[in-house]
Amino acid sequence: MHLVPAPPQPVPIISRFDYVAVDAARRRVYAAHTGSQALLVVNADSGAVLGQVDVGPLHGVAVNPATGTVYTGDGTNGTVSEVNPRSLEVVRIVNLGKPIDAIAYDATRGRIYADEDSGNHLFVIDARSFRLLRTIITPGNDHEYLAVDPADGMLYQNIPDLNEFVVINPSTLRIVDVVHTPELTDDHPLQFDSRRGTVIVGGKNRRISIYDRSGRRLATGSMPSDVDQCSLDEGTGFVACAGAGRVWVVNVRSTVPHVVATLLVGGRAHTVAVDPATHDLWTVLVTPRGDEVQRIRLRP
Repeated sequence: MHLVPAPPQPVPIISRFDYVAVDAARRRVYAAHTGSQALLVVNADSGAVLGQVDVGPLHGVAVNPATGTVYTGDGTNGTVSEVNPRSLEVVRIVNLGKPIDAIAYDATRGRIYADEDSGNHLFVIDARSFRLLRTIITPGNDHEYLAVDPADGMLYQNIPDLNEFVVINPSTLRIVDVVHTPELTDDHPLQFDSRRGTVIVGGKNRRISIYDRSGRRLATGSMPSDVDQCSLDEGTGFVACAGAGRVWVVNVRSTVPHVVATLLVGGRAHTVAVDPATHDLWTVLVTPRGDEVQRIRLRP
């Protein structure tokens, strides 16, 4: 009597990713591998996976450009973590008591801004002491993405359930303006173009708009549906976006924003980040084969 095995079959790993960030100076890509509750670390030159750091069910990822330190917003744990990317370990944690989604780092003031997921709390954390400085209550009951103007530190926060974004003064940490975006539905991506002084915001209804610092709408264009996250390449004036298993590129410095390239990727992708040094795009995919990270190059 003997045992006869059948050919082994692959078991799909259906996980989940969220935000991606690139440290161009140190040639690293960081992805929130939410399904694995770990920060994925990738070599931005070779594409090799260097490791994962157990931080909990994270969503947001931001990098301190001066030190390379990585900050993560940790979903259901309600924490923000400081990660040493060289030792691949968590150094410090601040408990905020609310689920955290997107985060942004203000390099001038050494602050971390952290969104409450499906709520109205915006947390301000001092990156030096790693303590909570202030909790800002915003309109609506949801947050999506946020960006900092490096010139004056003004913070722009998307409020998707109200189709608007708010502007927060970094000195007073108070909302100083509410910009309604009636042409957009379920605002998701938001980027700040420091070269033009403009806010780029997109909606799930296949529209993308450009606003100036005063909240005046300058232009609106079309893009594919189901946009989730976008990343601006300030060197080229292109915004890379992802959603519904596709990655596309929008020229946001033209008179009317318009799509210049689209790629159907081999998995469920909704997040992307630009490497400003090479202009490469990085996305993370959930496929029947398992989870993947992929570099995409834009060519004429």
